[in-house]
Amino acid sequence: MSEASMQKRDLREETAPLRTRILDKLSQLPWDGVRYSHPIPGLVLYRVIEPAGPFSGVSEPSLSLIVKGSKRVKVGNETLVYDESCFFVTAIGLPMTGQICEASEGEPYVAATLRLDLEKLRRIITDHDIQPADMPERDLGVVVGAATPELFDALLRLISLVNSPADIPFLANHIHNEILYRLLTGEQGTRLRRFALAGTNSNRVAKAVAWLKENYARPLRVEELAEVANMGVSTLHHHFRAMTAMSPLQFQKHLRLHHARDLMLSQSLDAATAAARVGYESPTQFSREYRRAFGHPPIRDIRSILNSSEPNRRDSID
Repeated sequence: MSEASMQKRDLREETAPLRTRILDKLSQLPWDGVRYSHPIPGLVLYRVIEPAGPFSGVSEPSLSLIVKGSKRVKVGNETLVYDESCFFVTAIGLPMTGQICEASEGEPYVAATLRLDLEKLRRIITDHDIQPADMPERDLGVVVGAATPELFDALLRLISLVNSPADIPFLANHIHNEILYRLLTGEQGTRLRRFALAGTNSNRVAKAVAWLKENYARPLRVEELAEVANMGVSTLHHHFRAMTAMSPLQFQKHLRLHHARDLMLSQSLDAATAAARVGYESPTQFSREYRRAFGHPPIRDIRSILNSSEPNRRDSID
């Protein structure tokens, strides 16, 4: 067994008692399908009892912790796998595809996702004088790190507030700050600090990503995007690909395809109308790129989802 595998095994064993307590707490909640939206804003819980996915979506800055099971996530050409020994942080909004390969009634996949507040991250960095370490700036906009007992303990306390809703306005904020502090001072804290702090290349790329998410239907001029990021065109390309595993043009294409899929599902639009709505001028090009991204032409893909008896196929599961 490799050293990394041994470390993961040891971490799973160390956090097992806390994860068992979390599972006991979750078993008492009134689940509605695979999701439970906790009274704390931004906290969503998942319980899946059969293999799910691949499912696609555009993420938001968030922390995901798997209490039981494992998940495969693809961002651009990068594939990441994480389980109970890991946390998964999305530092910027990215199009991604996820898959849960193993789950059953007796061995369900159970996870929690907490939306991250980047403004809070900045305040904690400033208030506590947390210094960024020196590190090469080749960072994908998602990161997998060690899920420590401290993180699972904080998650348990956060989930447990469902039993004392009057305490949520005060205590939830403090526990959320504690989780952010643990992330910032942990092994992957340097990446979060760079995403949060203005002036770094990571932060400039994050601005370009935010602009693309707001303007994905517009024709893309890379020079305009470089101005938004306050970077040179070649510098933007280099750091954008490092953070997203995609070029700006590929990123825009993924955004368009994901939004078109949502439009066809939620508003019953035909493929040509959805394609035009998200900025495609050629329905043929849209169908070709849609099939490449999702495995089937638009009509067949949407029909398969709508006719499926698997309700979680329409939802992103973190």
